[in-house]
Amino acid sequence: MFRAELEILREHNLLRELRDRESRQGPVILFHNKPYVNFASNDYLSLSSHPYLIERTKQALDSFGFGAGASRLLGGGTLLHRELEIKVASFKETESALVFNSGYAANTGLIPALAGEDTAIFSDELNHASIVDGCRLSKAAVFVFRHRDISHLEELIKKNAAQKNIIITDTVFSMDGDLAPLRDLHDLCRGYTRGLPSHNSLLLYLDEAHSTGVLGNGKGALDHFSLKPEPWVIQMGTFSKAFGSFGAFAAGTKDIIQWAENTVRSFIYATALPSCVVAASLASFDIIANDSSLLKKLWTNREKTVRGIQDCGYDTGQSESPIIPIMTETVENTLRVSGRLFEKGIYAPAIRPPTVREPRIRVTVTAAHTDEHIERLIEALKEA
Repeated sequence: MFRAELEILREHNLLRELRDRESRQGPVILFHNKPYVNFASNDYLSLSSHPYLIERTKQALDSFGFGAGASRLLGGGTLLHRELEIKVASFKETESALVFNSGYAANTGLIPALAGEDTAIFSDELNHASIVDGCRLSKAAVFVFRHRDISHLEELIKKNAAQKNIIITDTVFSMDGDLAPLRDLHDLCRGYTRGLPSHNSLLLYLDEAHSTGVLGNGKGALDHFSLKPEPWVIQMGTFSKAFGSFGAFAAGTKDIIQWAENTVRSFIYATALPSCVVAASLASFDIIANDSSLLKKLWTNREKTVRGIQDCGYDTGQSESPIIPIMTETVENTLRVSGRLFEKGIYAPAIRPPTVREPRIRVTVTAAHTDEHIERLIEALKEA
């Protein structure tokens, strides 16, 4: 079964294979006992191996054991889960927050809970797959606007506004590294919120997976653009990237979060995150609050890397973040460049359709990369 389909993928150079590392996550990882400089990790602040995070995780493991044993509504949660939600709400400057098991679970559960048959969703065409799937699972009418195109979005809203309306966007796009035009989106929403009839509503749903811990002194895209979280803004973010942990959150008004607790299927019917995982996220909050040097180093490394790649003659698209695409035009060329980098001890996998329309090498920079690591990448790209 599926042999013919797999062969078609193989013939088009689209067959993917798992590669399992033999080391902890970090700037250098091991495959078959050989070290590779790792430019494929979203562990932006390199917190996954931070001693304080590991110690807090061990303490929670001793206190609460590992498995949660049940969903949150059946008593699977602990005081640590509630502490993390309070911490998130304060961090994001919202009334309340709710922890989810993953960003995928948050988007595929929360979007259908917010959007019913009386809802129109307006989604950026390059939004993450979890957003796309969340929209598909909803009963809403879904309208896709051209990437970061406010004029097209406004046109769609004017033609298709429903009783409830939700604009959904990544704030940092995971394959292109560019930012949503959040100030324009915020202004648009504010204007429509004031102009809509009293029985209509509009929400702005922000996926902060690659923004939290990275933009706005770590607080995310709203802070980066000097904007406040209005009552009509919902922020979804993850702990699995810059926080070096696992899980996700939604932050917004008390009403929205209480509605989520009672209606989001991926929350209600899932066993709670282990307490030691929650403790790791709490530890990351402490580190980020007390050590701004990690974020500064991340952005210093990002600027050095993107300049070096561009100086080699490569197109890095519209990247504005530690995600730096290297556009390679064809699948064959993408595999060739990625393979050449691997031969030189650089791990930067090829990204191919259907994940993206245009194949590329996706380089992600972290605070743990040294000047030597970045220089090795640049030299390998010159040779490739």
